[in-house]
Amino acid sequence: GPAHLFRLAGKCFSFVESTYKYEFCPFHNVTQHEQTFRWNAYSGILGIWHEWEIDNNTFVGMWMREGDSCETKSRQTKVHLVCGKSNKLAFVSEPSTCVYSLTFETPLVCHPHSLLVYPTLTEALQRRWDEAEQLLYDELITDQGYKKTLKDIFEEAGLLKVTEEKEVEKQNKKISLEFETVEKCSKEYKQLSKEIKKLKDLLSQHGIAYKGNSGE
Repeated sequence: GPAHLFRLAGKCFSFVESTYKYEFCPFHNVTQHEQTFRWNAYSGILGIWHEWEIDNNTFVGMWMREGDSCETKSRQTKVHLVCGKSNKLAFVSEPSTCVYSLTFETPLVCHPHSLLVYPTLTEALQRRWDEAEQLLYDELITDQGYKKTLKDIFEEAGLLKVTEEKEVEKQNKKISLEFETVEKCSKEYKQLSKEIKKLKDLLSQHGIAYKGNSGE
């Protein structure tokens, strides 16, 4: 993400509302502590740093997920980043059960370009984004295709988490891409043929019978 926000790492900001104290530690976690003398006062994790929320090619917030279990799911929190005179946790709410919303004010996001995604990417990923822009402009991809390309770029940059299914798909793609040209296929085939010959010779040396054709 934006390098200038990394100076918030290692710091924590708290906010007290009613009997609860909320604590937000950027790039780490969000916790909640009940400020009462009850014997079973709640104190727990509302989310651990997970990924960015990106909207209109701009970082708009941080997702803290996989917090303490809550009924059938884990608690999670979205932290909205807004411009403010000082670094402070300004507002906390629970829009739906076990999903929390925090507003964090900071002067670090006041500059209009401070939360743009593009400048944080590597040159290679920026080029891919430029190509996608051109394809969209030339109407060679749909708006949906463009958004999917951007999502892939953000995932590759580590800004968004890749789902487990997608990870498996990526690994499979890598395997299939090894033979994307005839030249690559021929080279690989020659290499494998050499290895098979070595193995056959080894089996012969040890007097182990072997049946099979080169295709196998």
